[in-house]
This record gives sequence, C-alpha cells and structure tokens, in this order.
Amino acid sequence: MAQTSPLAGKPAPADILVDVDALIRAYYDRAPDPGVPAERVSFGTSGHRGSSLAGTFNERHILAISQAICEYRQRHGIDGPLFVGVDTHALSEPALRSALEVLAANNVQVRLEATGGPTPTPVISHAILAANRGGGGGAGGQADGIVITPSHNPPADGGFKYNPPNGGPADTDITTWMQDRANALLADDLRGVQRVPYERARAADCVRTIDFISPYVEDLPAAIDIDAIRSADVRIGVDPLGGAALPYWQAIAERHRLDITITNDVVDPTFGFMAVDWDGKIRMDCSSPYAMARLVGLKDDFDLAVGNDTDSDRHGIVTKAGLLNPNHYLSAAISYLFASRPQWPASTAVGKTLVSSSMIDRVAAELGRDLLEVPVGFKWFVDGLLDGSLGFGGEESAGASFLRRDGGVWTTDKDGLLLCLLAAEMTAVTGRDPGERYRELTARHGDPAYSRVDAPANAEQKARLKALSADRLQIESVAGDRVVAVLDKAPGNGAAIGGVKVVTEQAWFAARPSGTEDVYKIYGESFRGPDHLARVLADAQTVVDDALA
Repeated sequence: MAQTSPLAGKPAPADILVDVDALIRAYYDRAPDPGVPAERVSFGTSGHRGSSLAGTFNERHILAISQAICEYRQRHGIDGPLFVGVDTHALSEPALRSALEVLAANNVQVRLEATGGPTPTPVISHAILAANRGGGGGAGGQADGIVITPSHNPPADGGFKYNPPNGGPADTDITTWMQDRANALLADDLRGVQRVPYERARAADCVRTIDFISPYVEDLPAAIDIDAIRSADVRIGVDPLGGAALPYWQAIAERHRLDITITNDVVDPTFGFMAVDWDGKIRMDCSSPYAMARLVGLKDDFDLAVGNDTDSDRHGIVTKAGLLNPNHYLSAAISYLFASRPQWPASTAVGKTLVSSSMIDRVAAELGRDLLEVPVGFKWFVDGLLDGSLGFGGEESAGASFLRRDGGVWTTDKDGLLLCLLAAEMTAVTGRDPGERYRELTARHGDPAYSRVDAPANAEQKARLKALSADRLQIESVAGDRVVAVLDKAPGNGAAIGGVKVVTEQAWFAARPSGTEDVYKIYGESFRGPDHLARVLADAQTVVDDALA
C-alpha cells in the first residue's frame, strides 16, 4: 500500500503549486502525437481527462472531441439546446473557448451561464431534463450537454464530458464512437473540423446565455424538505473547495433563507488554499479527510459542515465526529430517504455499485426494497432514475442522486449539492446527524471495516484482469470464510465488472484495473473487523496475482 505523504492534511506549500501560465501555454502550443497511445483522446467513466503539460489535454483534443460531438448530434437528430457547464480548473476556460469555436461553426444551439461563472455537473443534468420535459432552453428539439471538468483531479488536469438527452453520463457506445471519431480527426490533422474565430463564435446567434442558477435553486424544495431545514435552524458550514458550487450555495442561502456560512470563498486556479491530499498532491476531493482538513477543523462551529468537489458532483459530509466515510453516508441516506418519502412507490429500488458497502444490502433488506448492484460508473443508474424505478443511486466515491419527493426524476448525474442538503434535512427532521444515524444502523446490522489498496500491474496484466472470468479463480475460502460467490458480472444487470468480485457470508473483495495508473485496485470489506479485513485483502492480492501470473 502506498505511503501517506508527510504533507497530507497540511497547507499546500508554494513549490507544489501549478504554473498556470505554463499550463495554458502548453494547451495551445503542444500538439499531441496521435501515434502515441497516451496522447490520443480517451474517454473513461467521466469523459476525456489529462494535462496539457503531458500532451493529454490540449487544444487539438478539444477541437476534435467537439467536432465529434457535433457529428454525433447530427447523426442522431439531436438539434435542441446544448447546455455547457464549466468548472474552475485552469484548463477549463481555454477548453470552453476552443469548444465554442467548433460548436458555433456547426451552428449548434449553445447555452452558457449568463453571469459568465461556473456551472456544476448536476445543474447541467437538471437543465437537460427540464428542457426535454418542455421546461425551456430557448430552442426546439432534444437537449443535451457538455461539462468541462476533470472533477476532483489535481489543478494541472482538464476534463471534457458529454451528457446525452437522458441527462446522465454518456454510455460506452456513445463515448466509444466519439473517441474513435475524435482520434480519426486528430490523425487527419483536424482537416474535418469546422471552426470559426472565438470572437465570431461568441457573437453568433446560436450561442446564447441563460440563467442556470435560479431554475435549479428554486426547484430544490421538490427534492429536499427545505422548510424543515429552515424551521430547525440547522447551522451549515460550506466549503466549495474553490469550485463551481460557490455561487449556488450563495444563492441557496439567500433564496431559501438558510443558515449557511461559506467558510472559504476563494477561487484560485492553483488551488493553493487547499490542504494537501494523502499522496502529497493537491486534489479537490471532498471525501478525503486530508483534502478536507480545513473544514473538518471547523466541525464544532456548525451543526453540519459540507463540501463539494470542483464540478459539484461529489459530496463531503462533516459531523461533530469528523468527516463521514462515503459508504457510511450512503447507507444512512438510503435508510432515511426510503423511510421519509411516502410518495415513492413500494417497487422503487436501491442502486449501488458493486464496490460499495454491503451495509447498503442490509439496509435495503430491512426496508423491504429491491437492490440493484451494478458495475462501477454512475451511467448504470441513469435509466432507473429517469423512469423512477430506482429511488437512489450511489457510488462509494461519494457520488449519488435520488428522486424528487413525488417520485419523479431530479437528476440523472451525481448531485453533490443535493446530498449535502439531504444531510441537513436528515439532521433537521430526526434531530440526529447522518453519522449518528449510521451508528444506529451498525447496532442492528454490524460494523463493517472497509478499505481499498493498490497493487502493481503492467498494461498486459491489467488487460488480463479486465477480461478475467470467474471460472478462472479456483478459490474456496477467503480469510478462513467459505466463498459463496465469484462474480465477473454485476448481479443487478449482468454487465461485465471489468474484473472480479469474491463474496463470503461476512466479507468480500473486488479487483479492478486502474484506467490511469500501472496498478490494480483491490476493494474489500469485512463485518468481522479490521484484522479480518487485512486478511481478506492479503488473500485477495495473492489470488489475483496468481491469476495474472
């Protein structure tokens, strides 16, 4: 397991801050080599990500991806407004300029935030769904969206992702087509890219500004009991971590008259105000106790303190006891929601990824709700949230969304703002914060220990792990417990895991290759405690290493 940096949780020293000018120069000046695999367009679970300094997120990438999106829209008859969101990473604004040059040249009906400020991922999802219900956007036809963000990644990174008309993360069939088309355009020296100068693009009739903030903020009572939060006078501290959530929290406080204190309103592309993450890097990860150290230090000043990553699709919940583990909060949120939303049909199910805590399984069983266990990636929850068959979808990495109070769709992408407000509602309605509710769950269901570790693996080994079938693992026990299931497909939908999961009565482990590093990830959990979990993880690494040998 990697060692924790001596800088972890401490203020970022000046010598690790990114040189923003150099970053932006490289975005325009460095031309990626399409003959080098690492420098091609590559769509992961959340779009294309990289850094201009590494030749993996440069102007040519964004021009090619934007043209591919235009061609995809045309092929599929998507001619409504394209809602564009952007976060506060240094590369996001240059990428927006490049994208607009292509979108305007293709006469796409682009919609941008009227204030010129950032727009979070969940707000783009909310806007797409509203427009496709006939709720606006200023153009006919189906709406879709782009969000320019690498999420919680370090300051030197950029990201670019596409949300189709269902409002959620694009599925693999879409991203594969876009990736292949973009790489073909790169290989052809961008000859197929239509483009106009930025000033002309910005002034084009098809590029307009709208108010994203008000429709989202004013619609929140449809999903959250705002009146309860206000009546209970819940004191909420908020750290947007320098991201797109800042203007939204300010508007939420003003519009709904909530006792919200913004503990940090600094927006700085170096993110020099951050506490350093576990590995010595700056990372706006609201689920990390190291990155959230400043807000955790203020926990006694508020009833509840919350944070979001830069595009606001993740949530961090700080109670009097400290930063709540994401798995713990998901379990508490599910327990509360399904007991407090009487308009949700009895058939509405609980959604979890297969590397999320088995506490969720036990909570769902206690509630009498079906459980949908899917591979890693929020895209697997989109259809269920859209049609209302799934009341909640959540990932162990602190991303989730859920239905409106009447059982209708709220967003089909992760909504960190919503989950933070749910923590406040839970505190207001029950008089107990989410950490206290989780402790009540452990009293009934046991207290699991959960961890994730990385193990070295080269590209060939990672490819073998991704394709590993369950019948290749000849394993009868893990840490002394009898194996009851070996999975290479998710039980909820039969989709390939891209790795394996091994389950016993009281524990499990899962192994998946990393998409960005020469490691594979081992997730594990045990209801027998930390010592047993250590044995589970050790056995897991032995089993997987033997399979890859």
